[in-house]
Amino acid sequence: MADITSSVNWLAVIVGFVVAYAAGWLWYGPLFGKAWFGGQNIVMPVKPPFLAMAVQAAGTFLLAWVIGVTETTNALALTILIVATIVVLMIAGGLYSQKRGDVIGIETGYVVAMAVIMVAAQALL
Repeated sequence: MADITSSVNWLAVIVGFVVAYAAGWLWYGPLFGKAWFGGQNIVMPVKPPFLAMAVQAAGTFLLAWVIGVTETTNALALTILIVATIVVLMIAGGLYSQKRGDVIGIETGYVVAMAVIMVAAQALL
């Protein structure tokens, strides 16, 4: 357990997590919100979906932590492989769910954007 906690740059993990999570507001709001909601034939809920937001926060933190762990060994290639795996699995899930291509692109694009933010946080802090 010490391998995944003691050498990690926790400041970079937290900053990467917070900025990436906040980017979701832009991503699914002003940038692509209309296309994302419309592409799934759903409407924006009146109340914020707190459970979904909490699960997203947990996943975003875990990804920031994993990227922080890979940084301790300078394993950028592993980070790319992890993110590529997540993206491919999301594409498969989207195809099975019969989501439109633009919706899949918006969702997977956000994962890539989060990873870029998190890698940048590790590099800069």
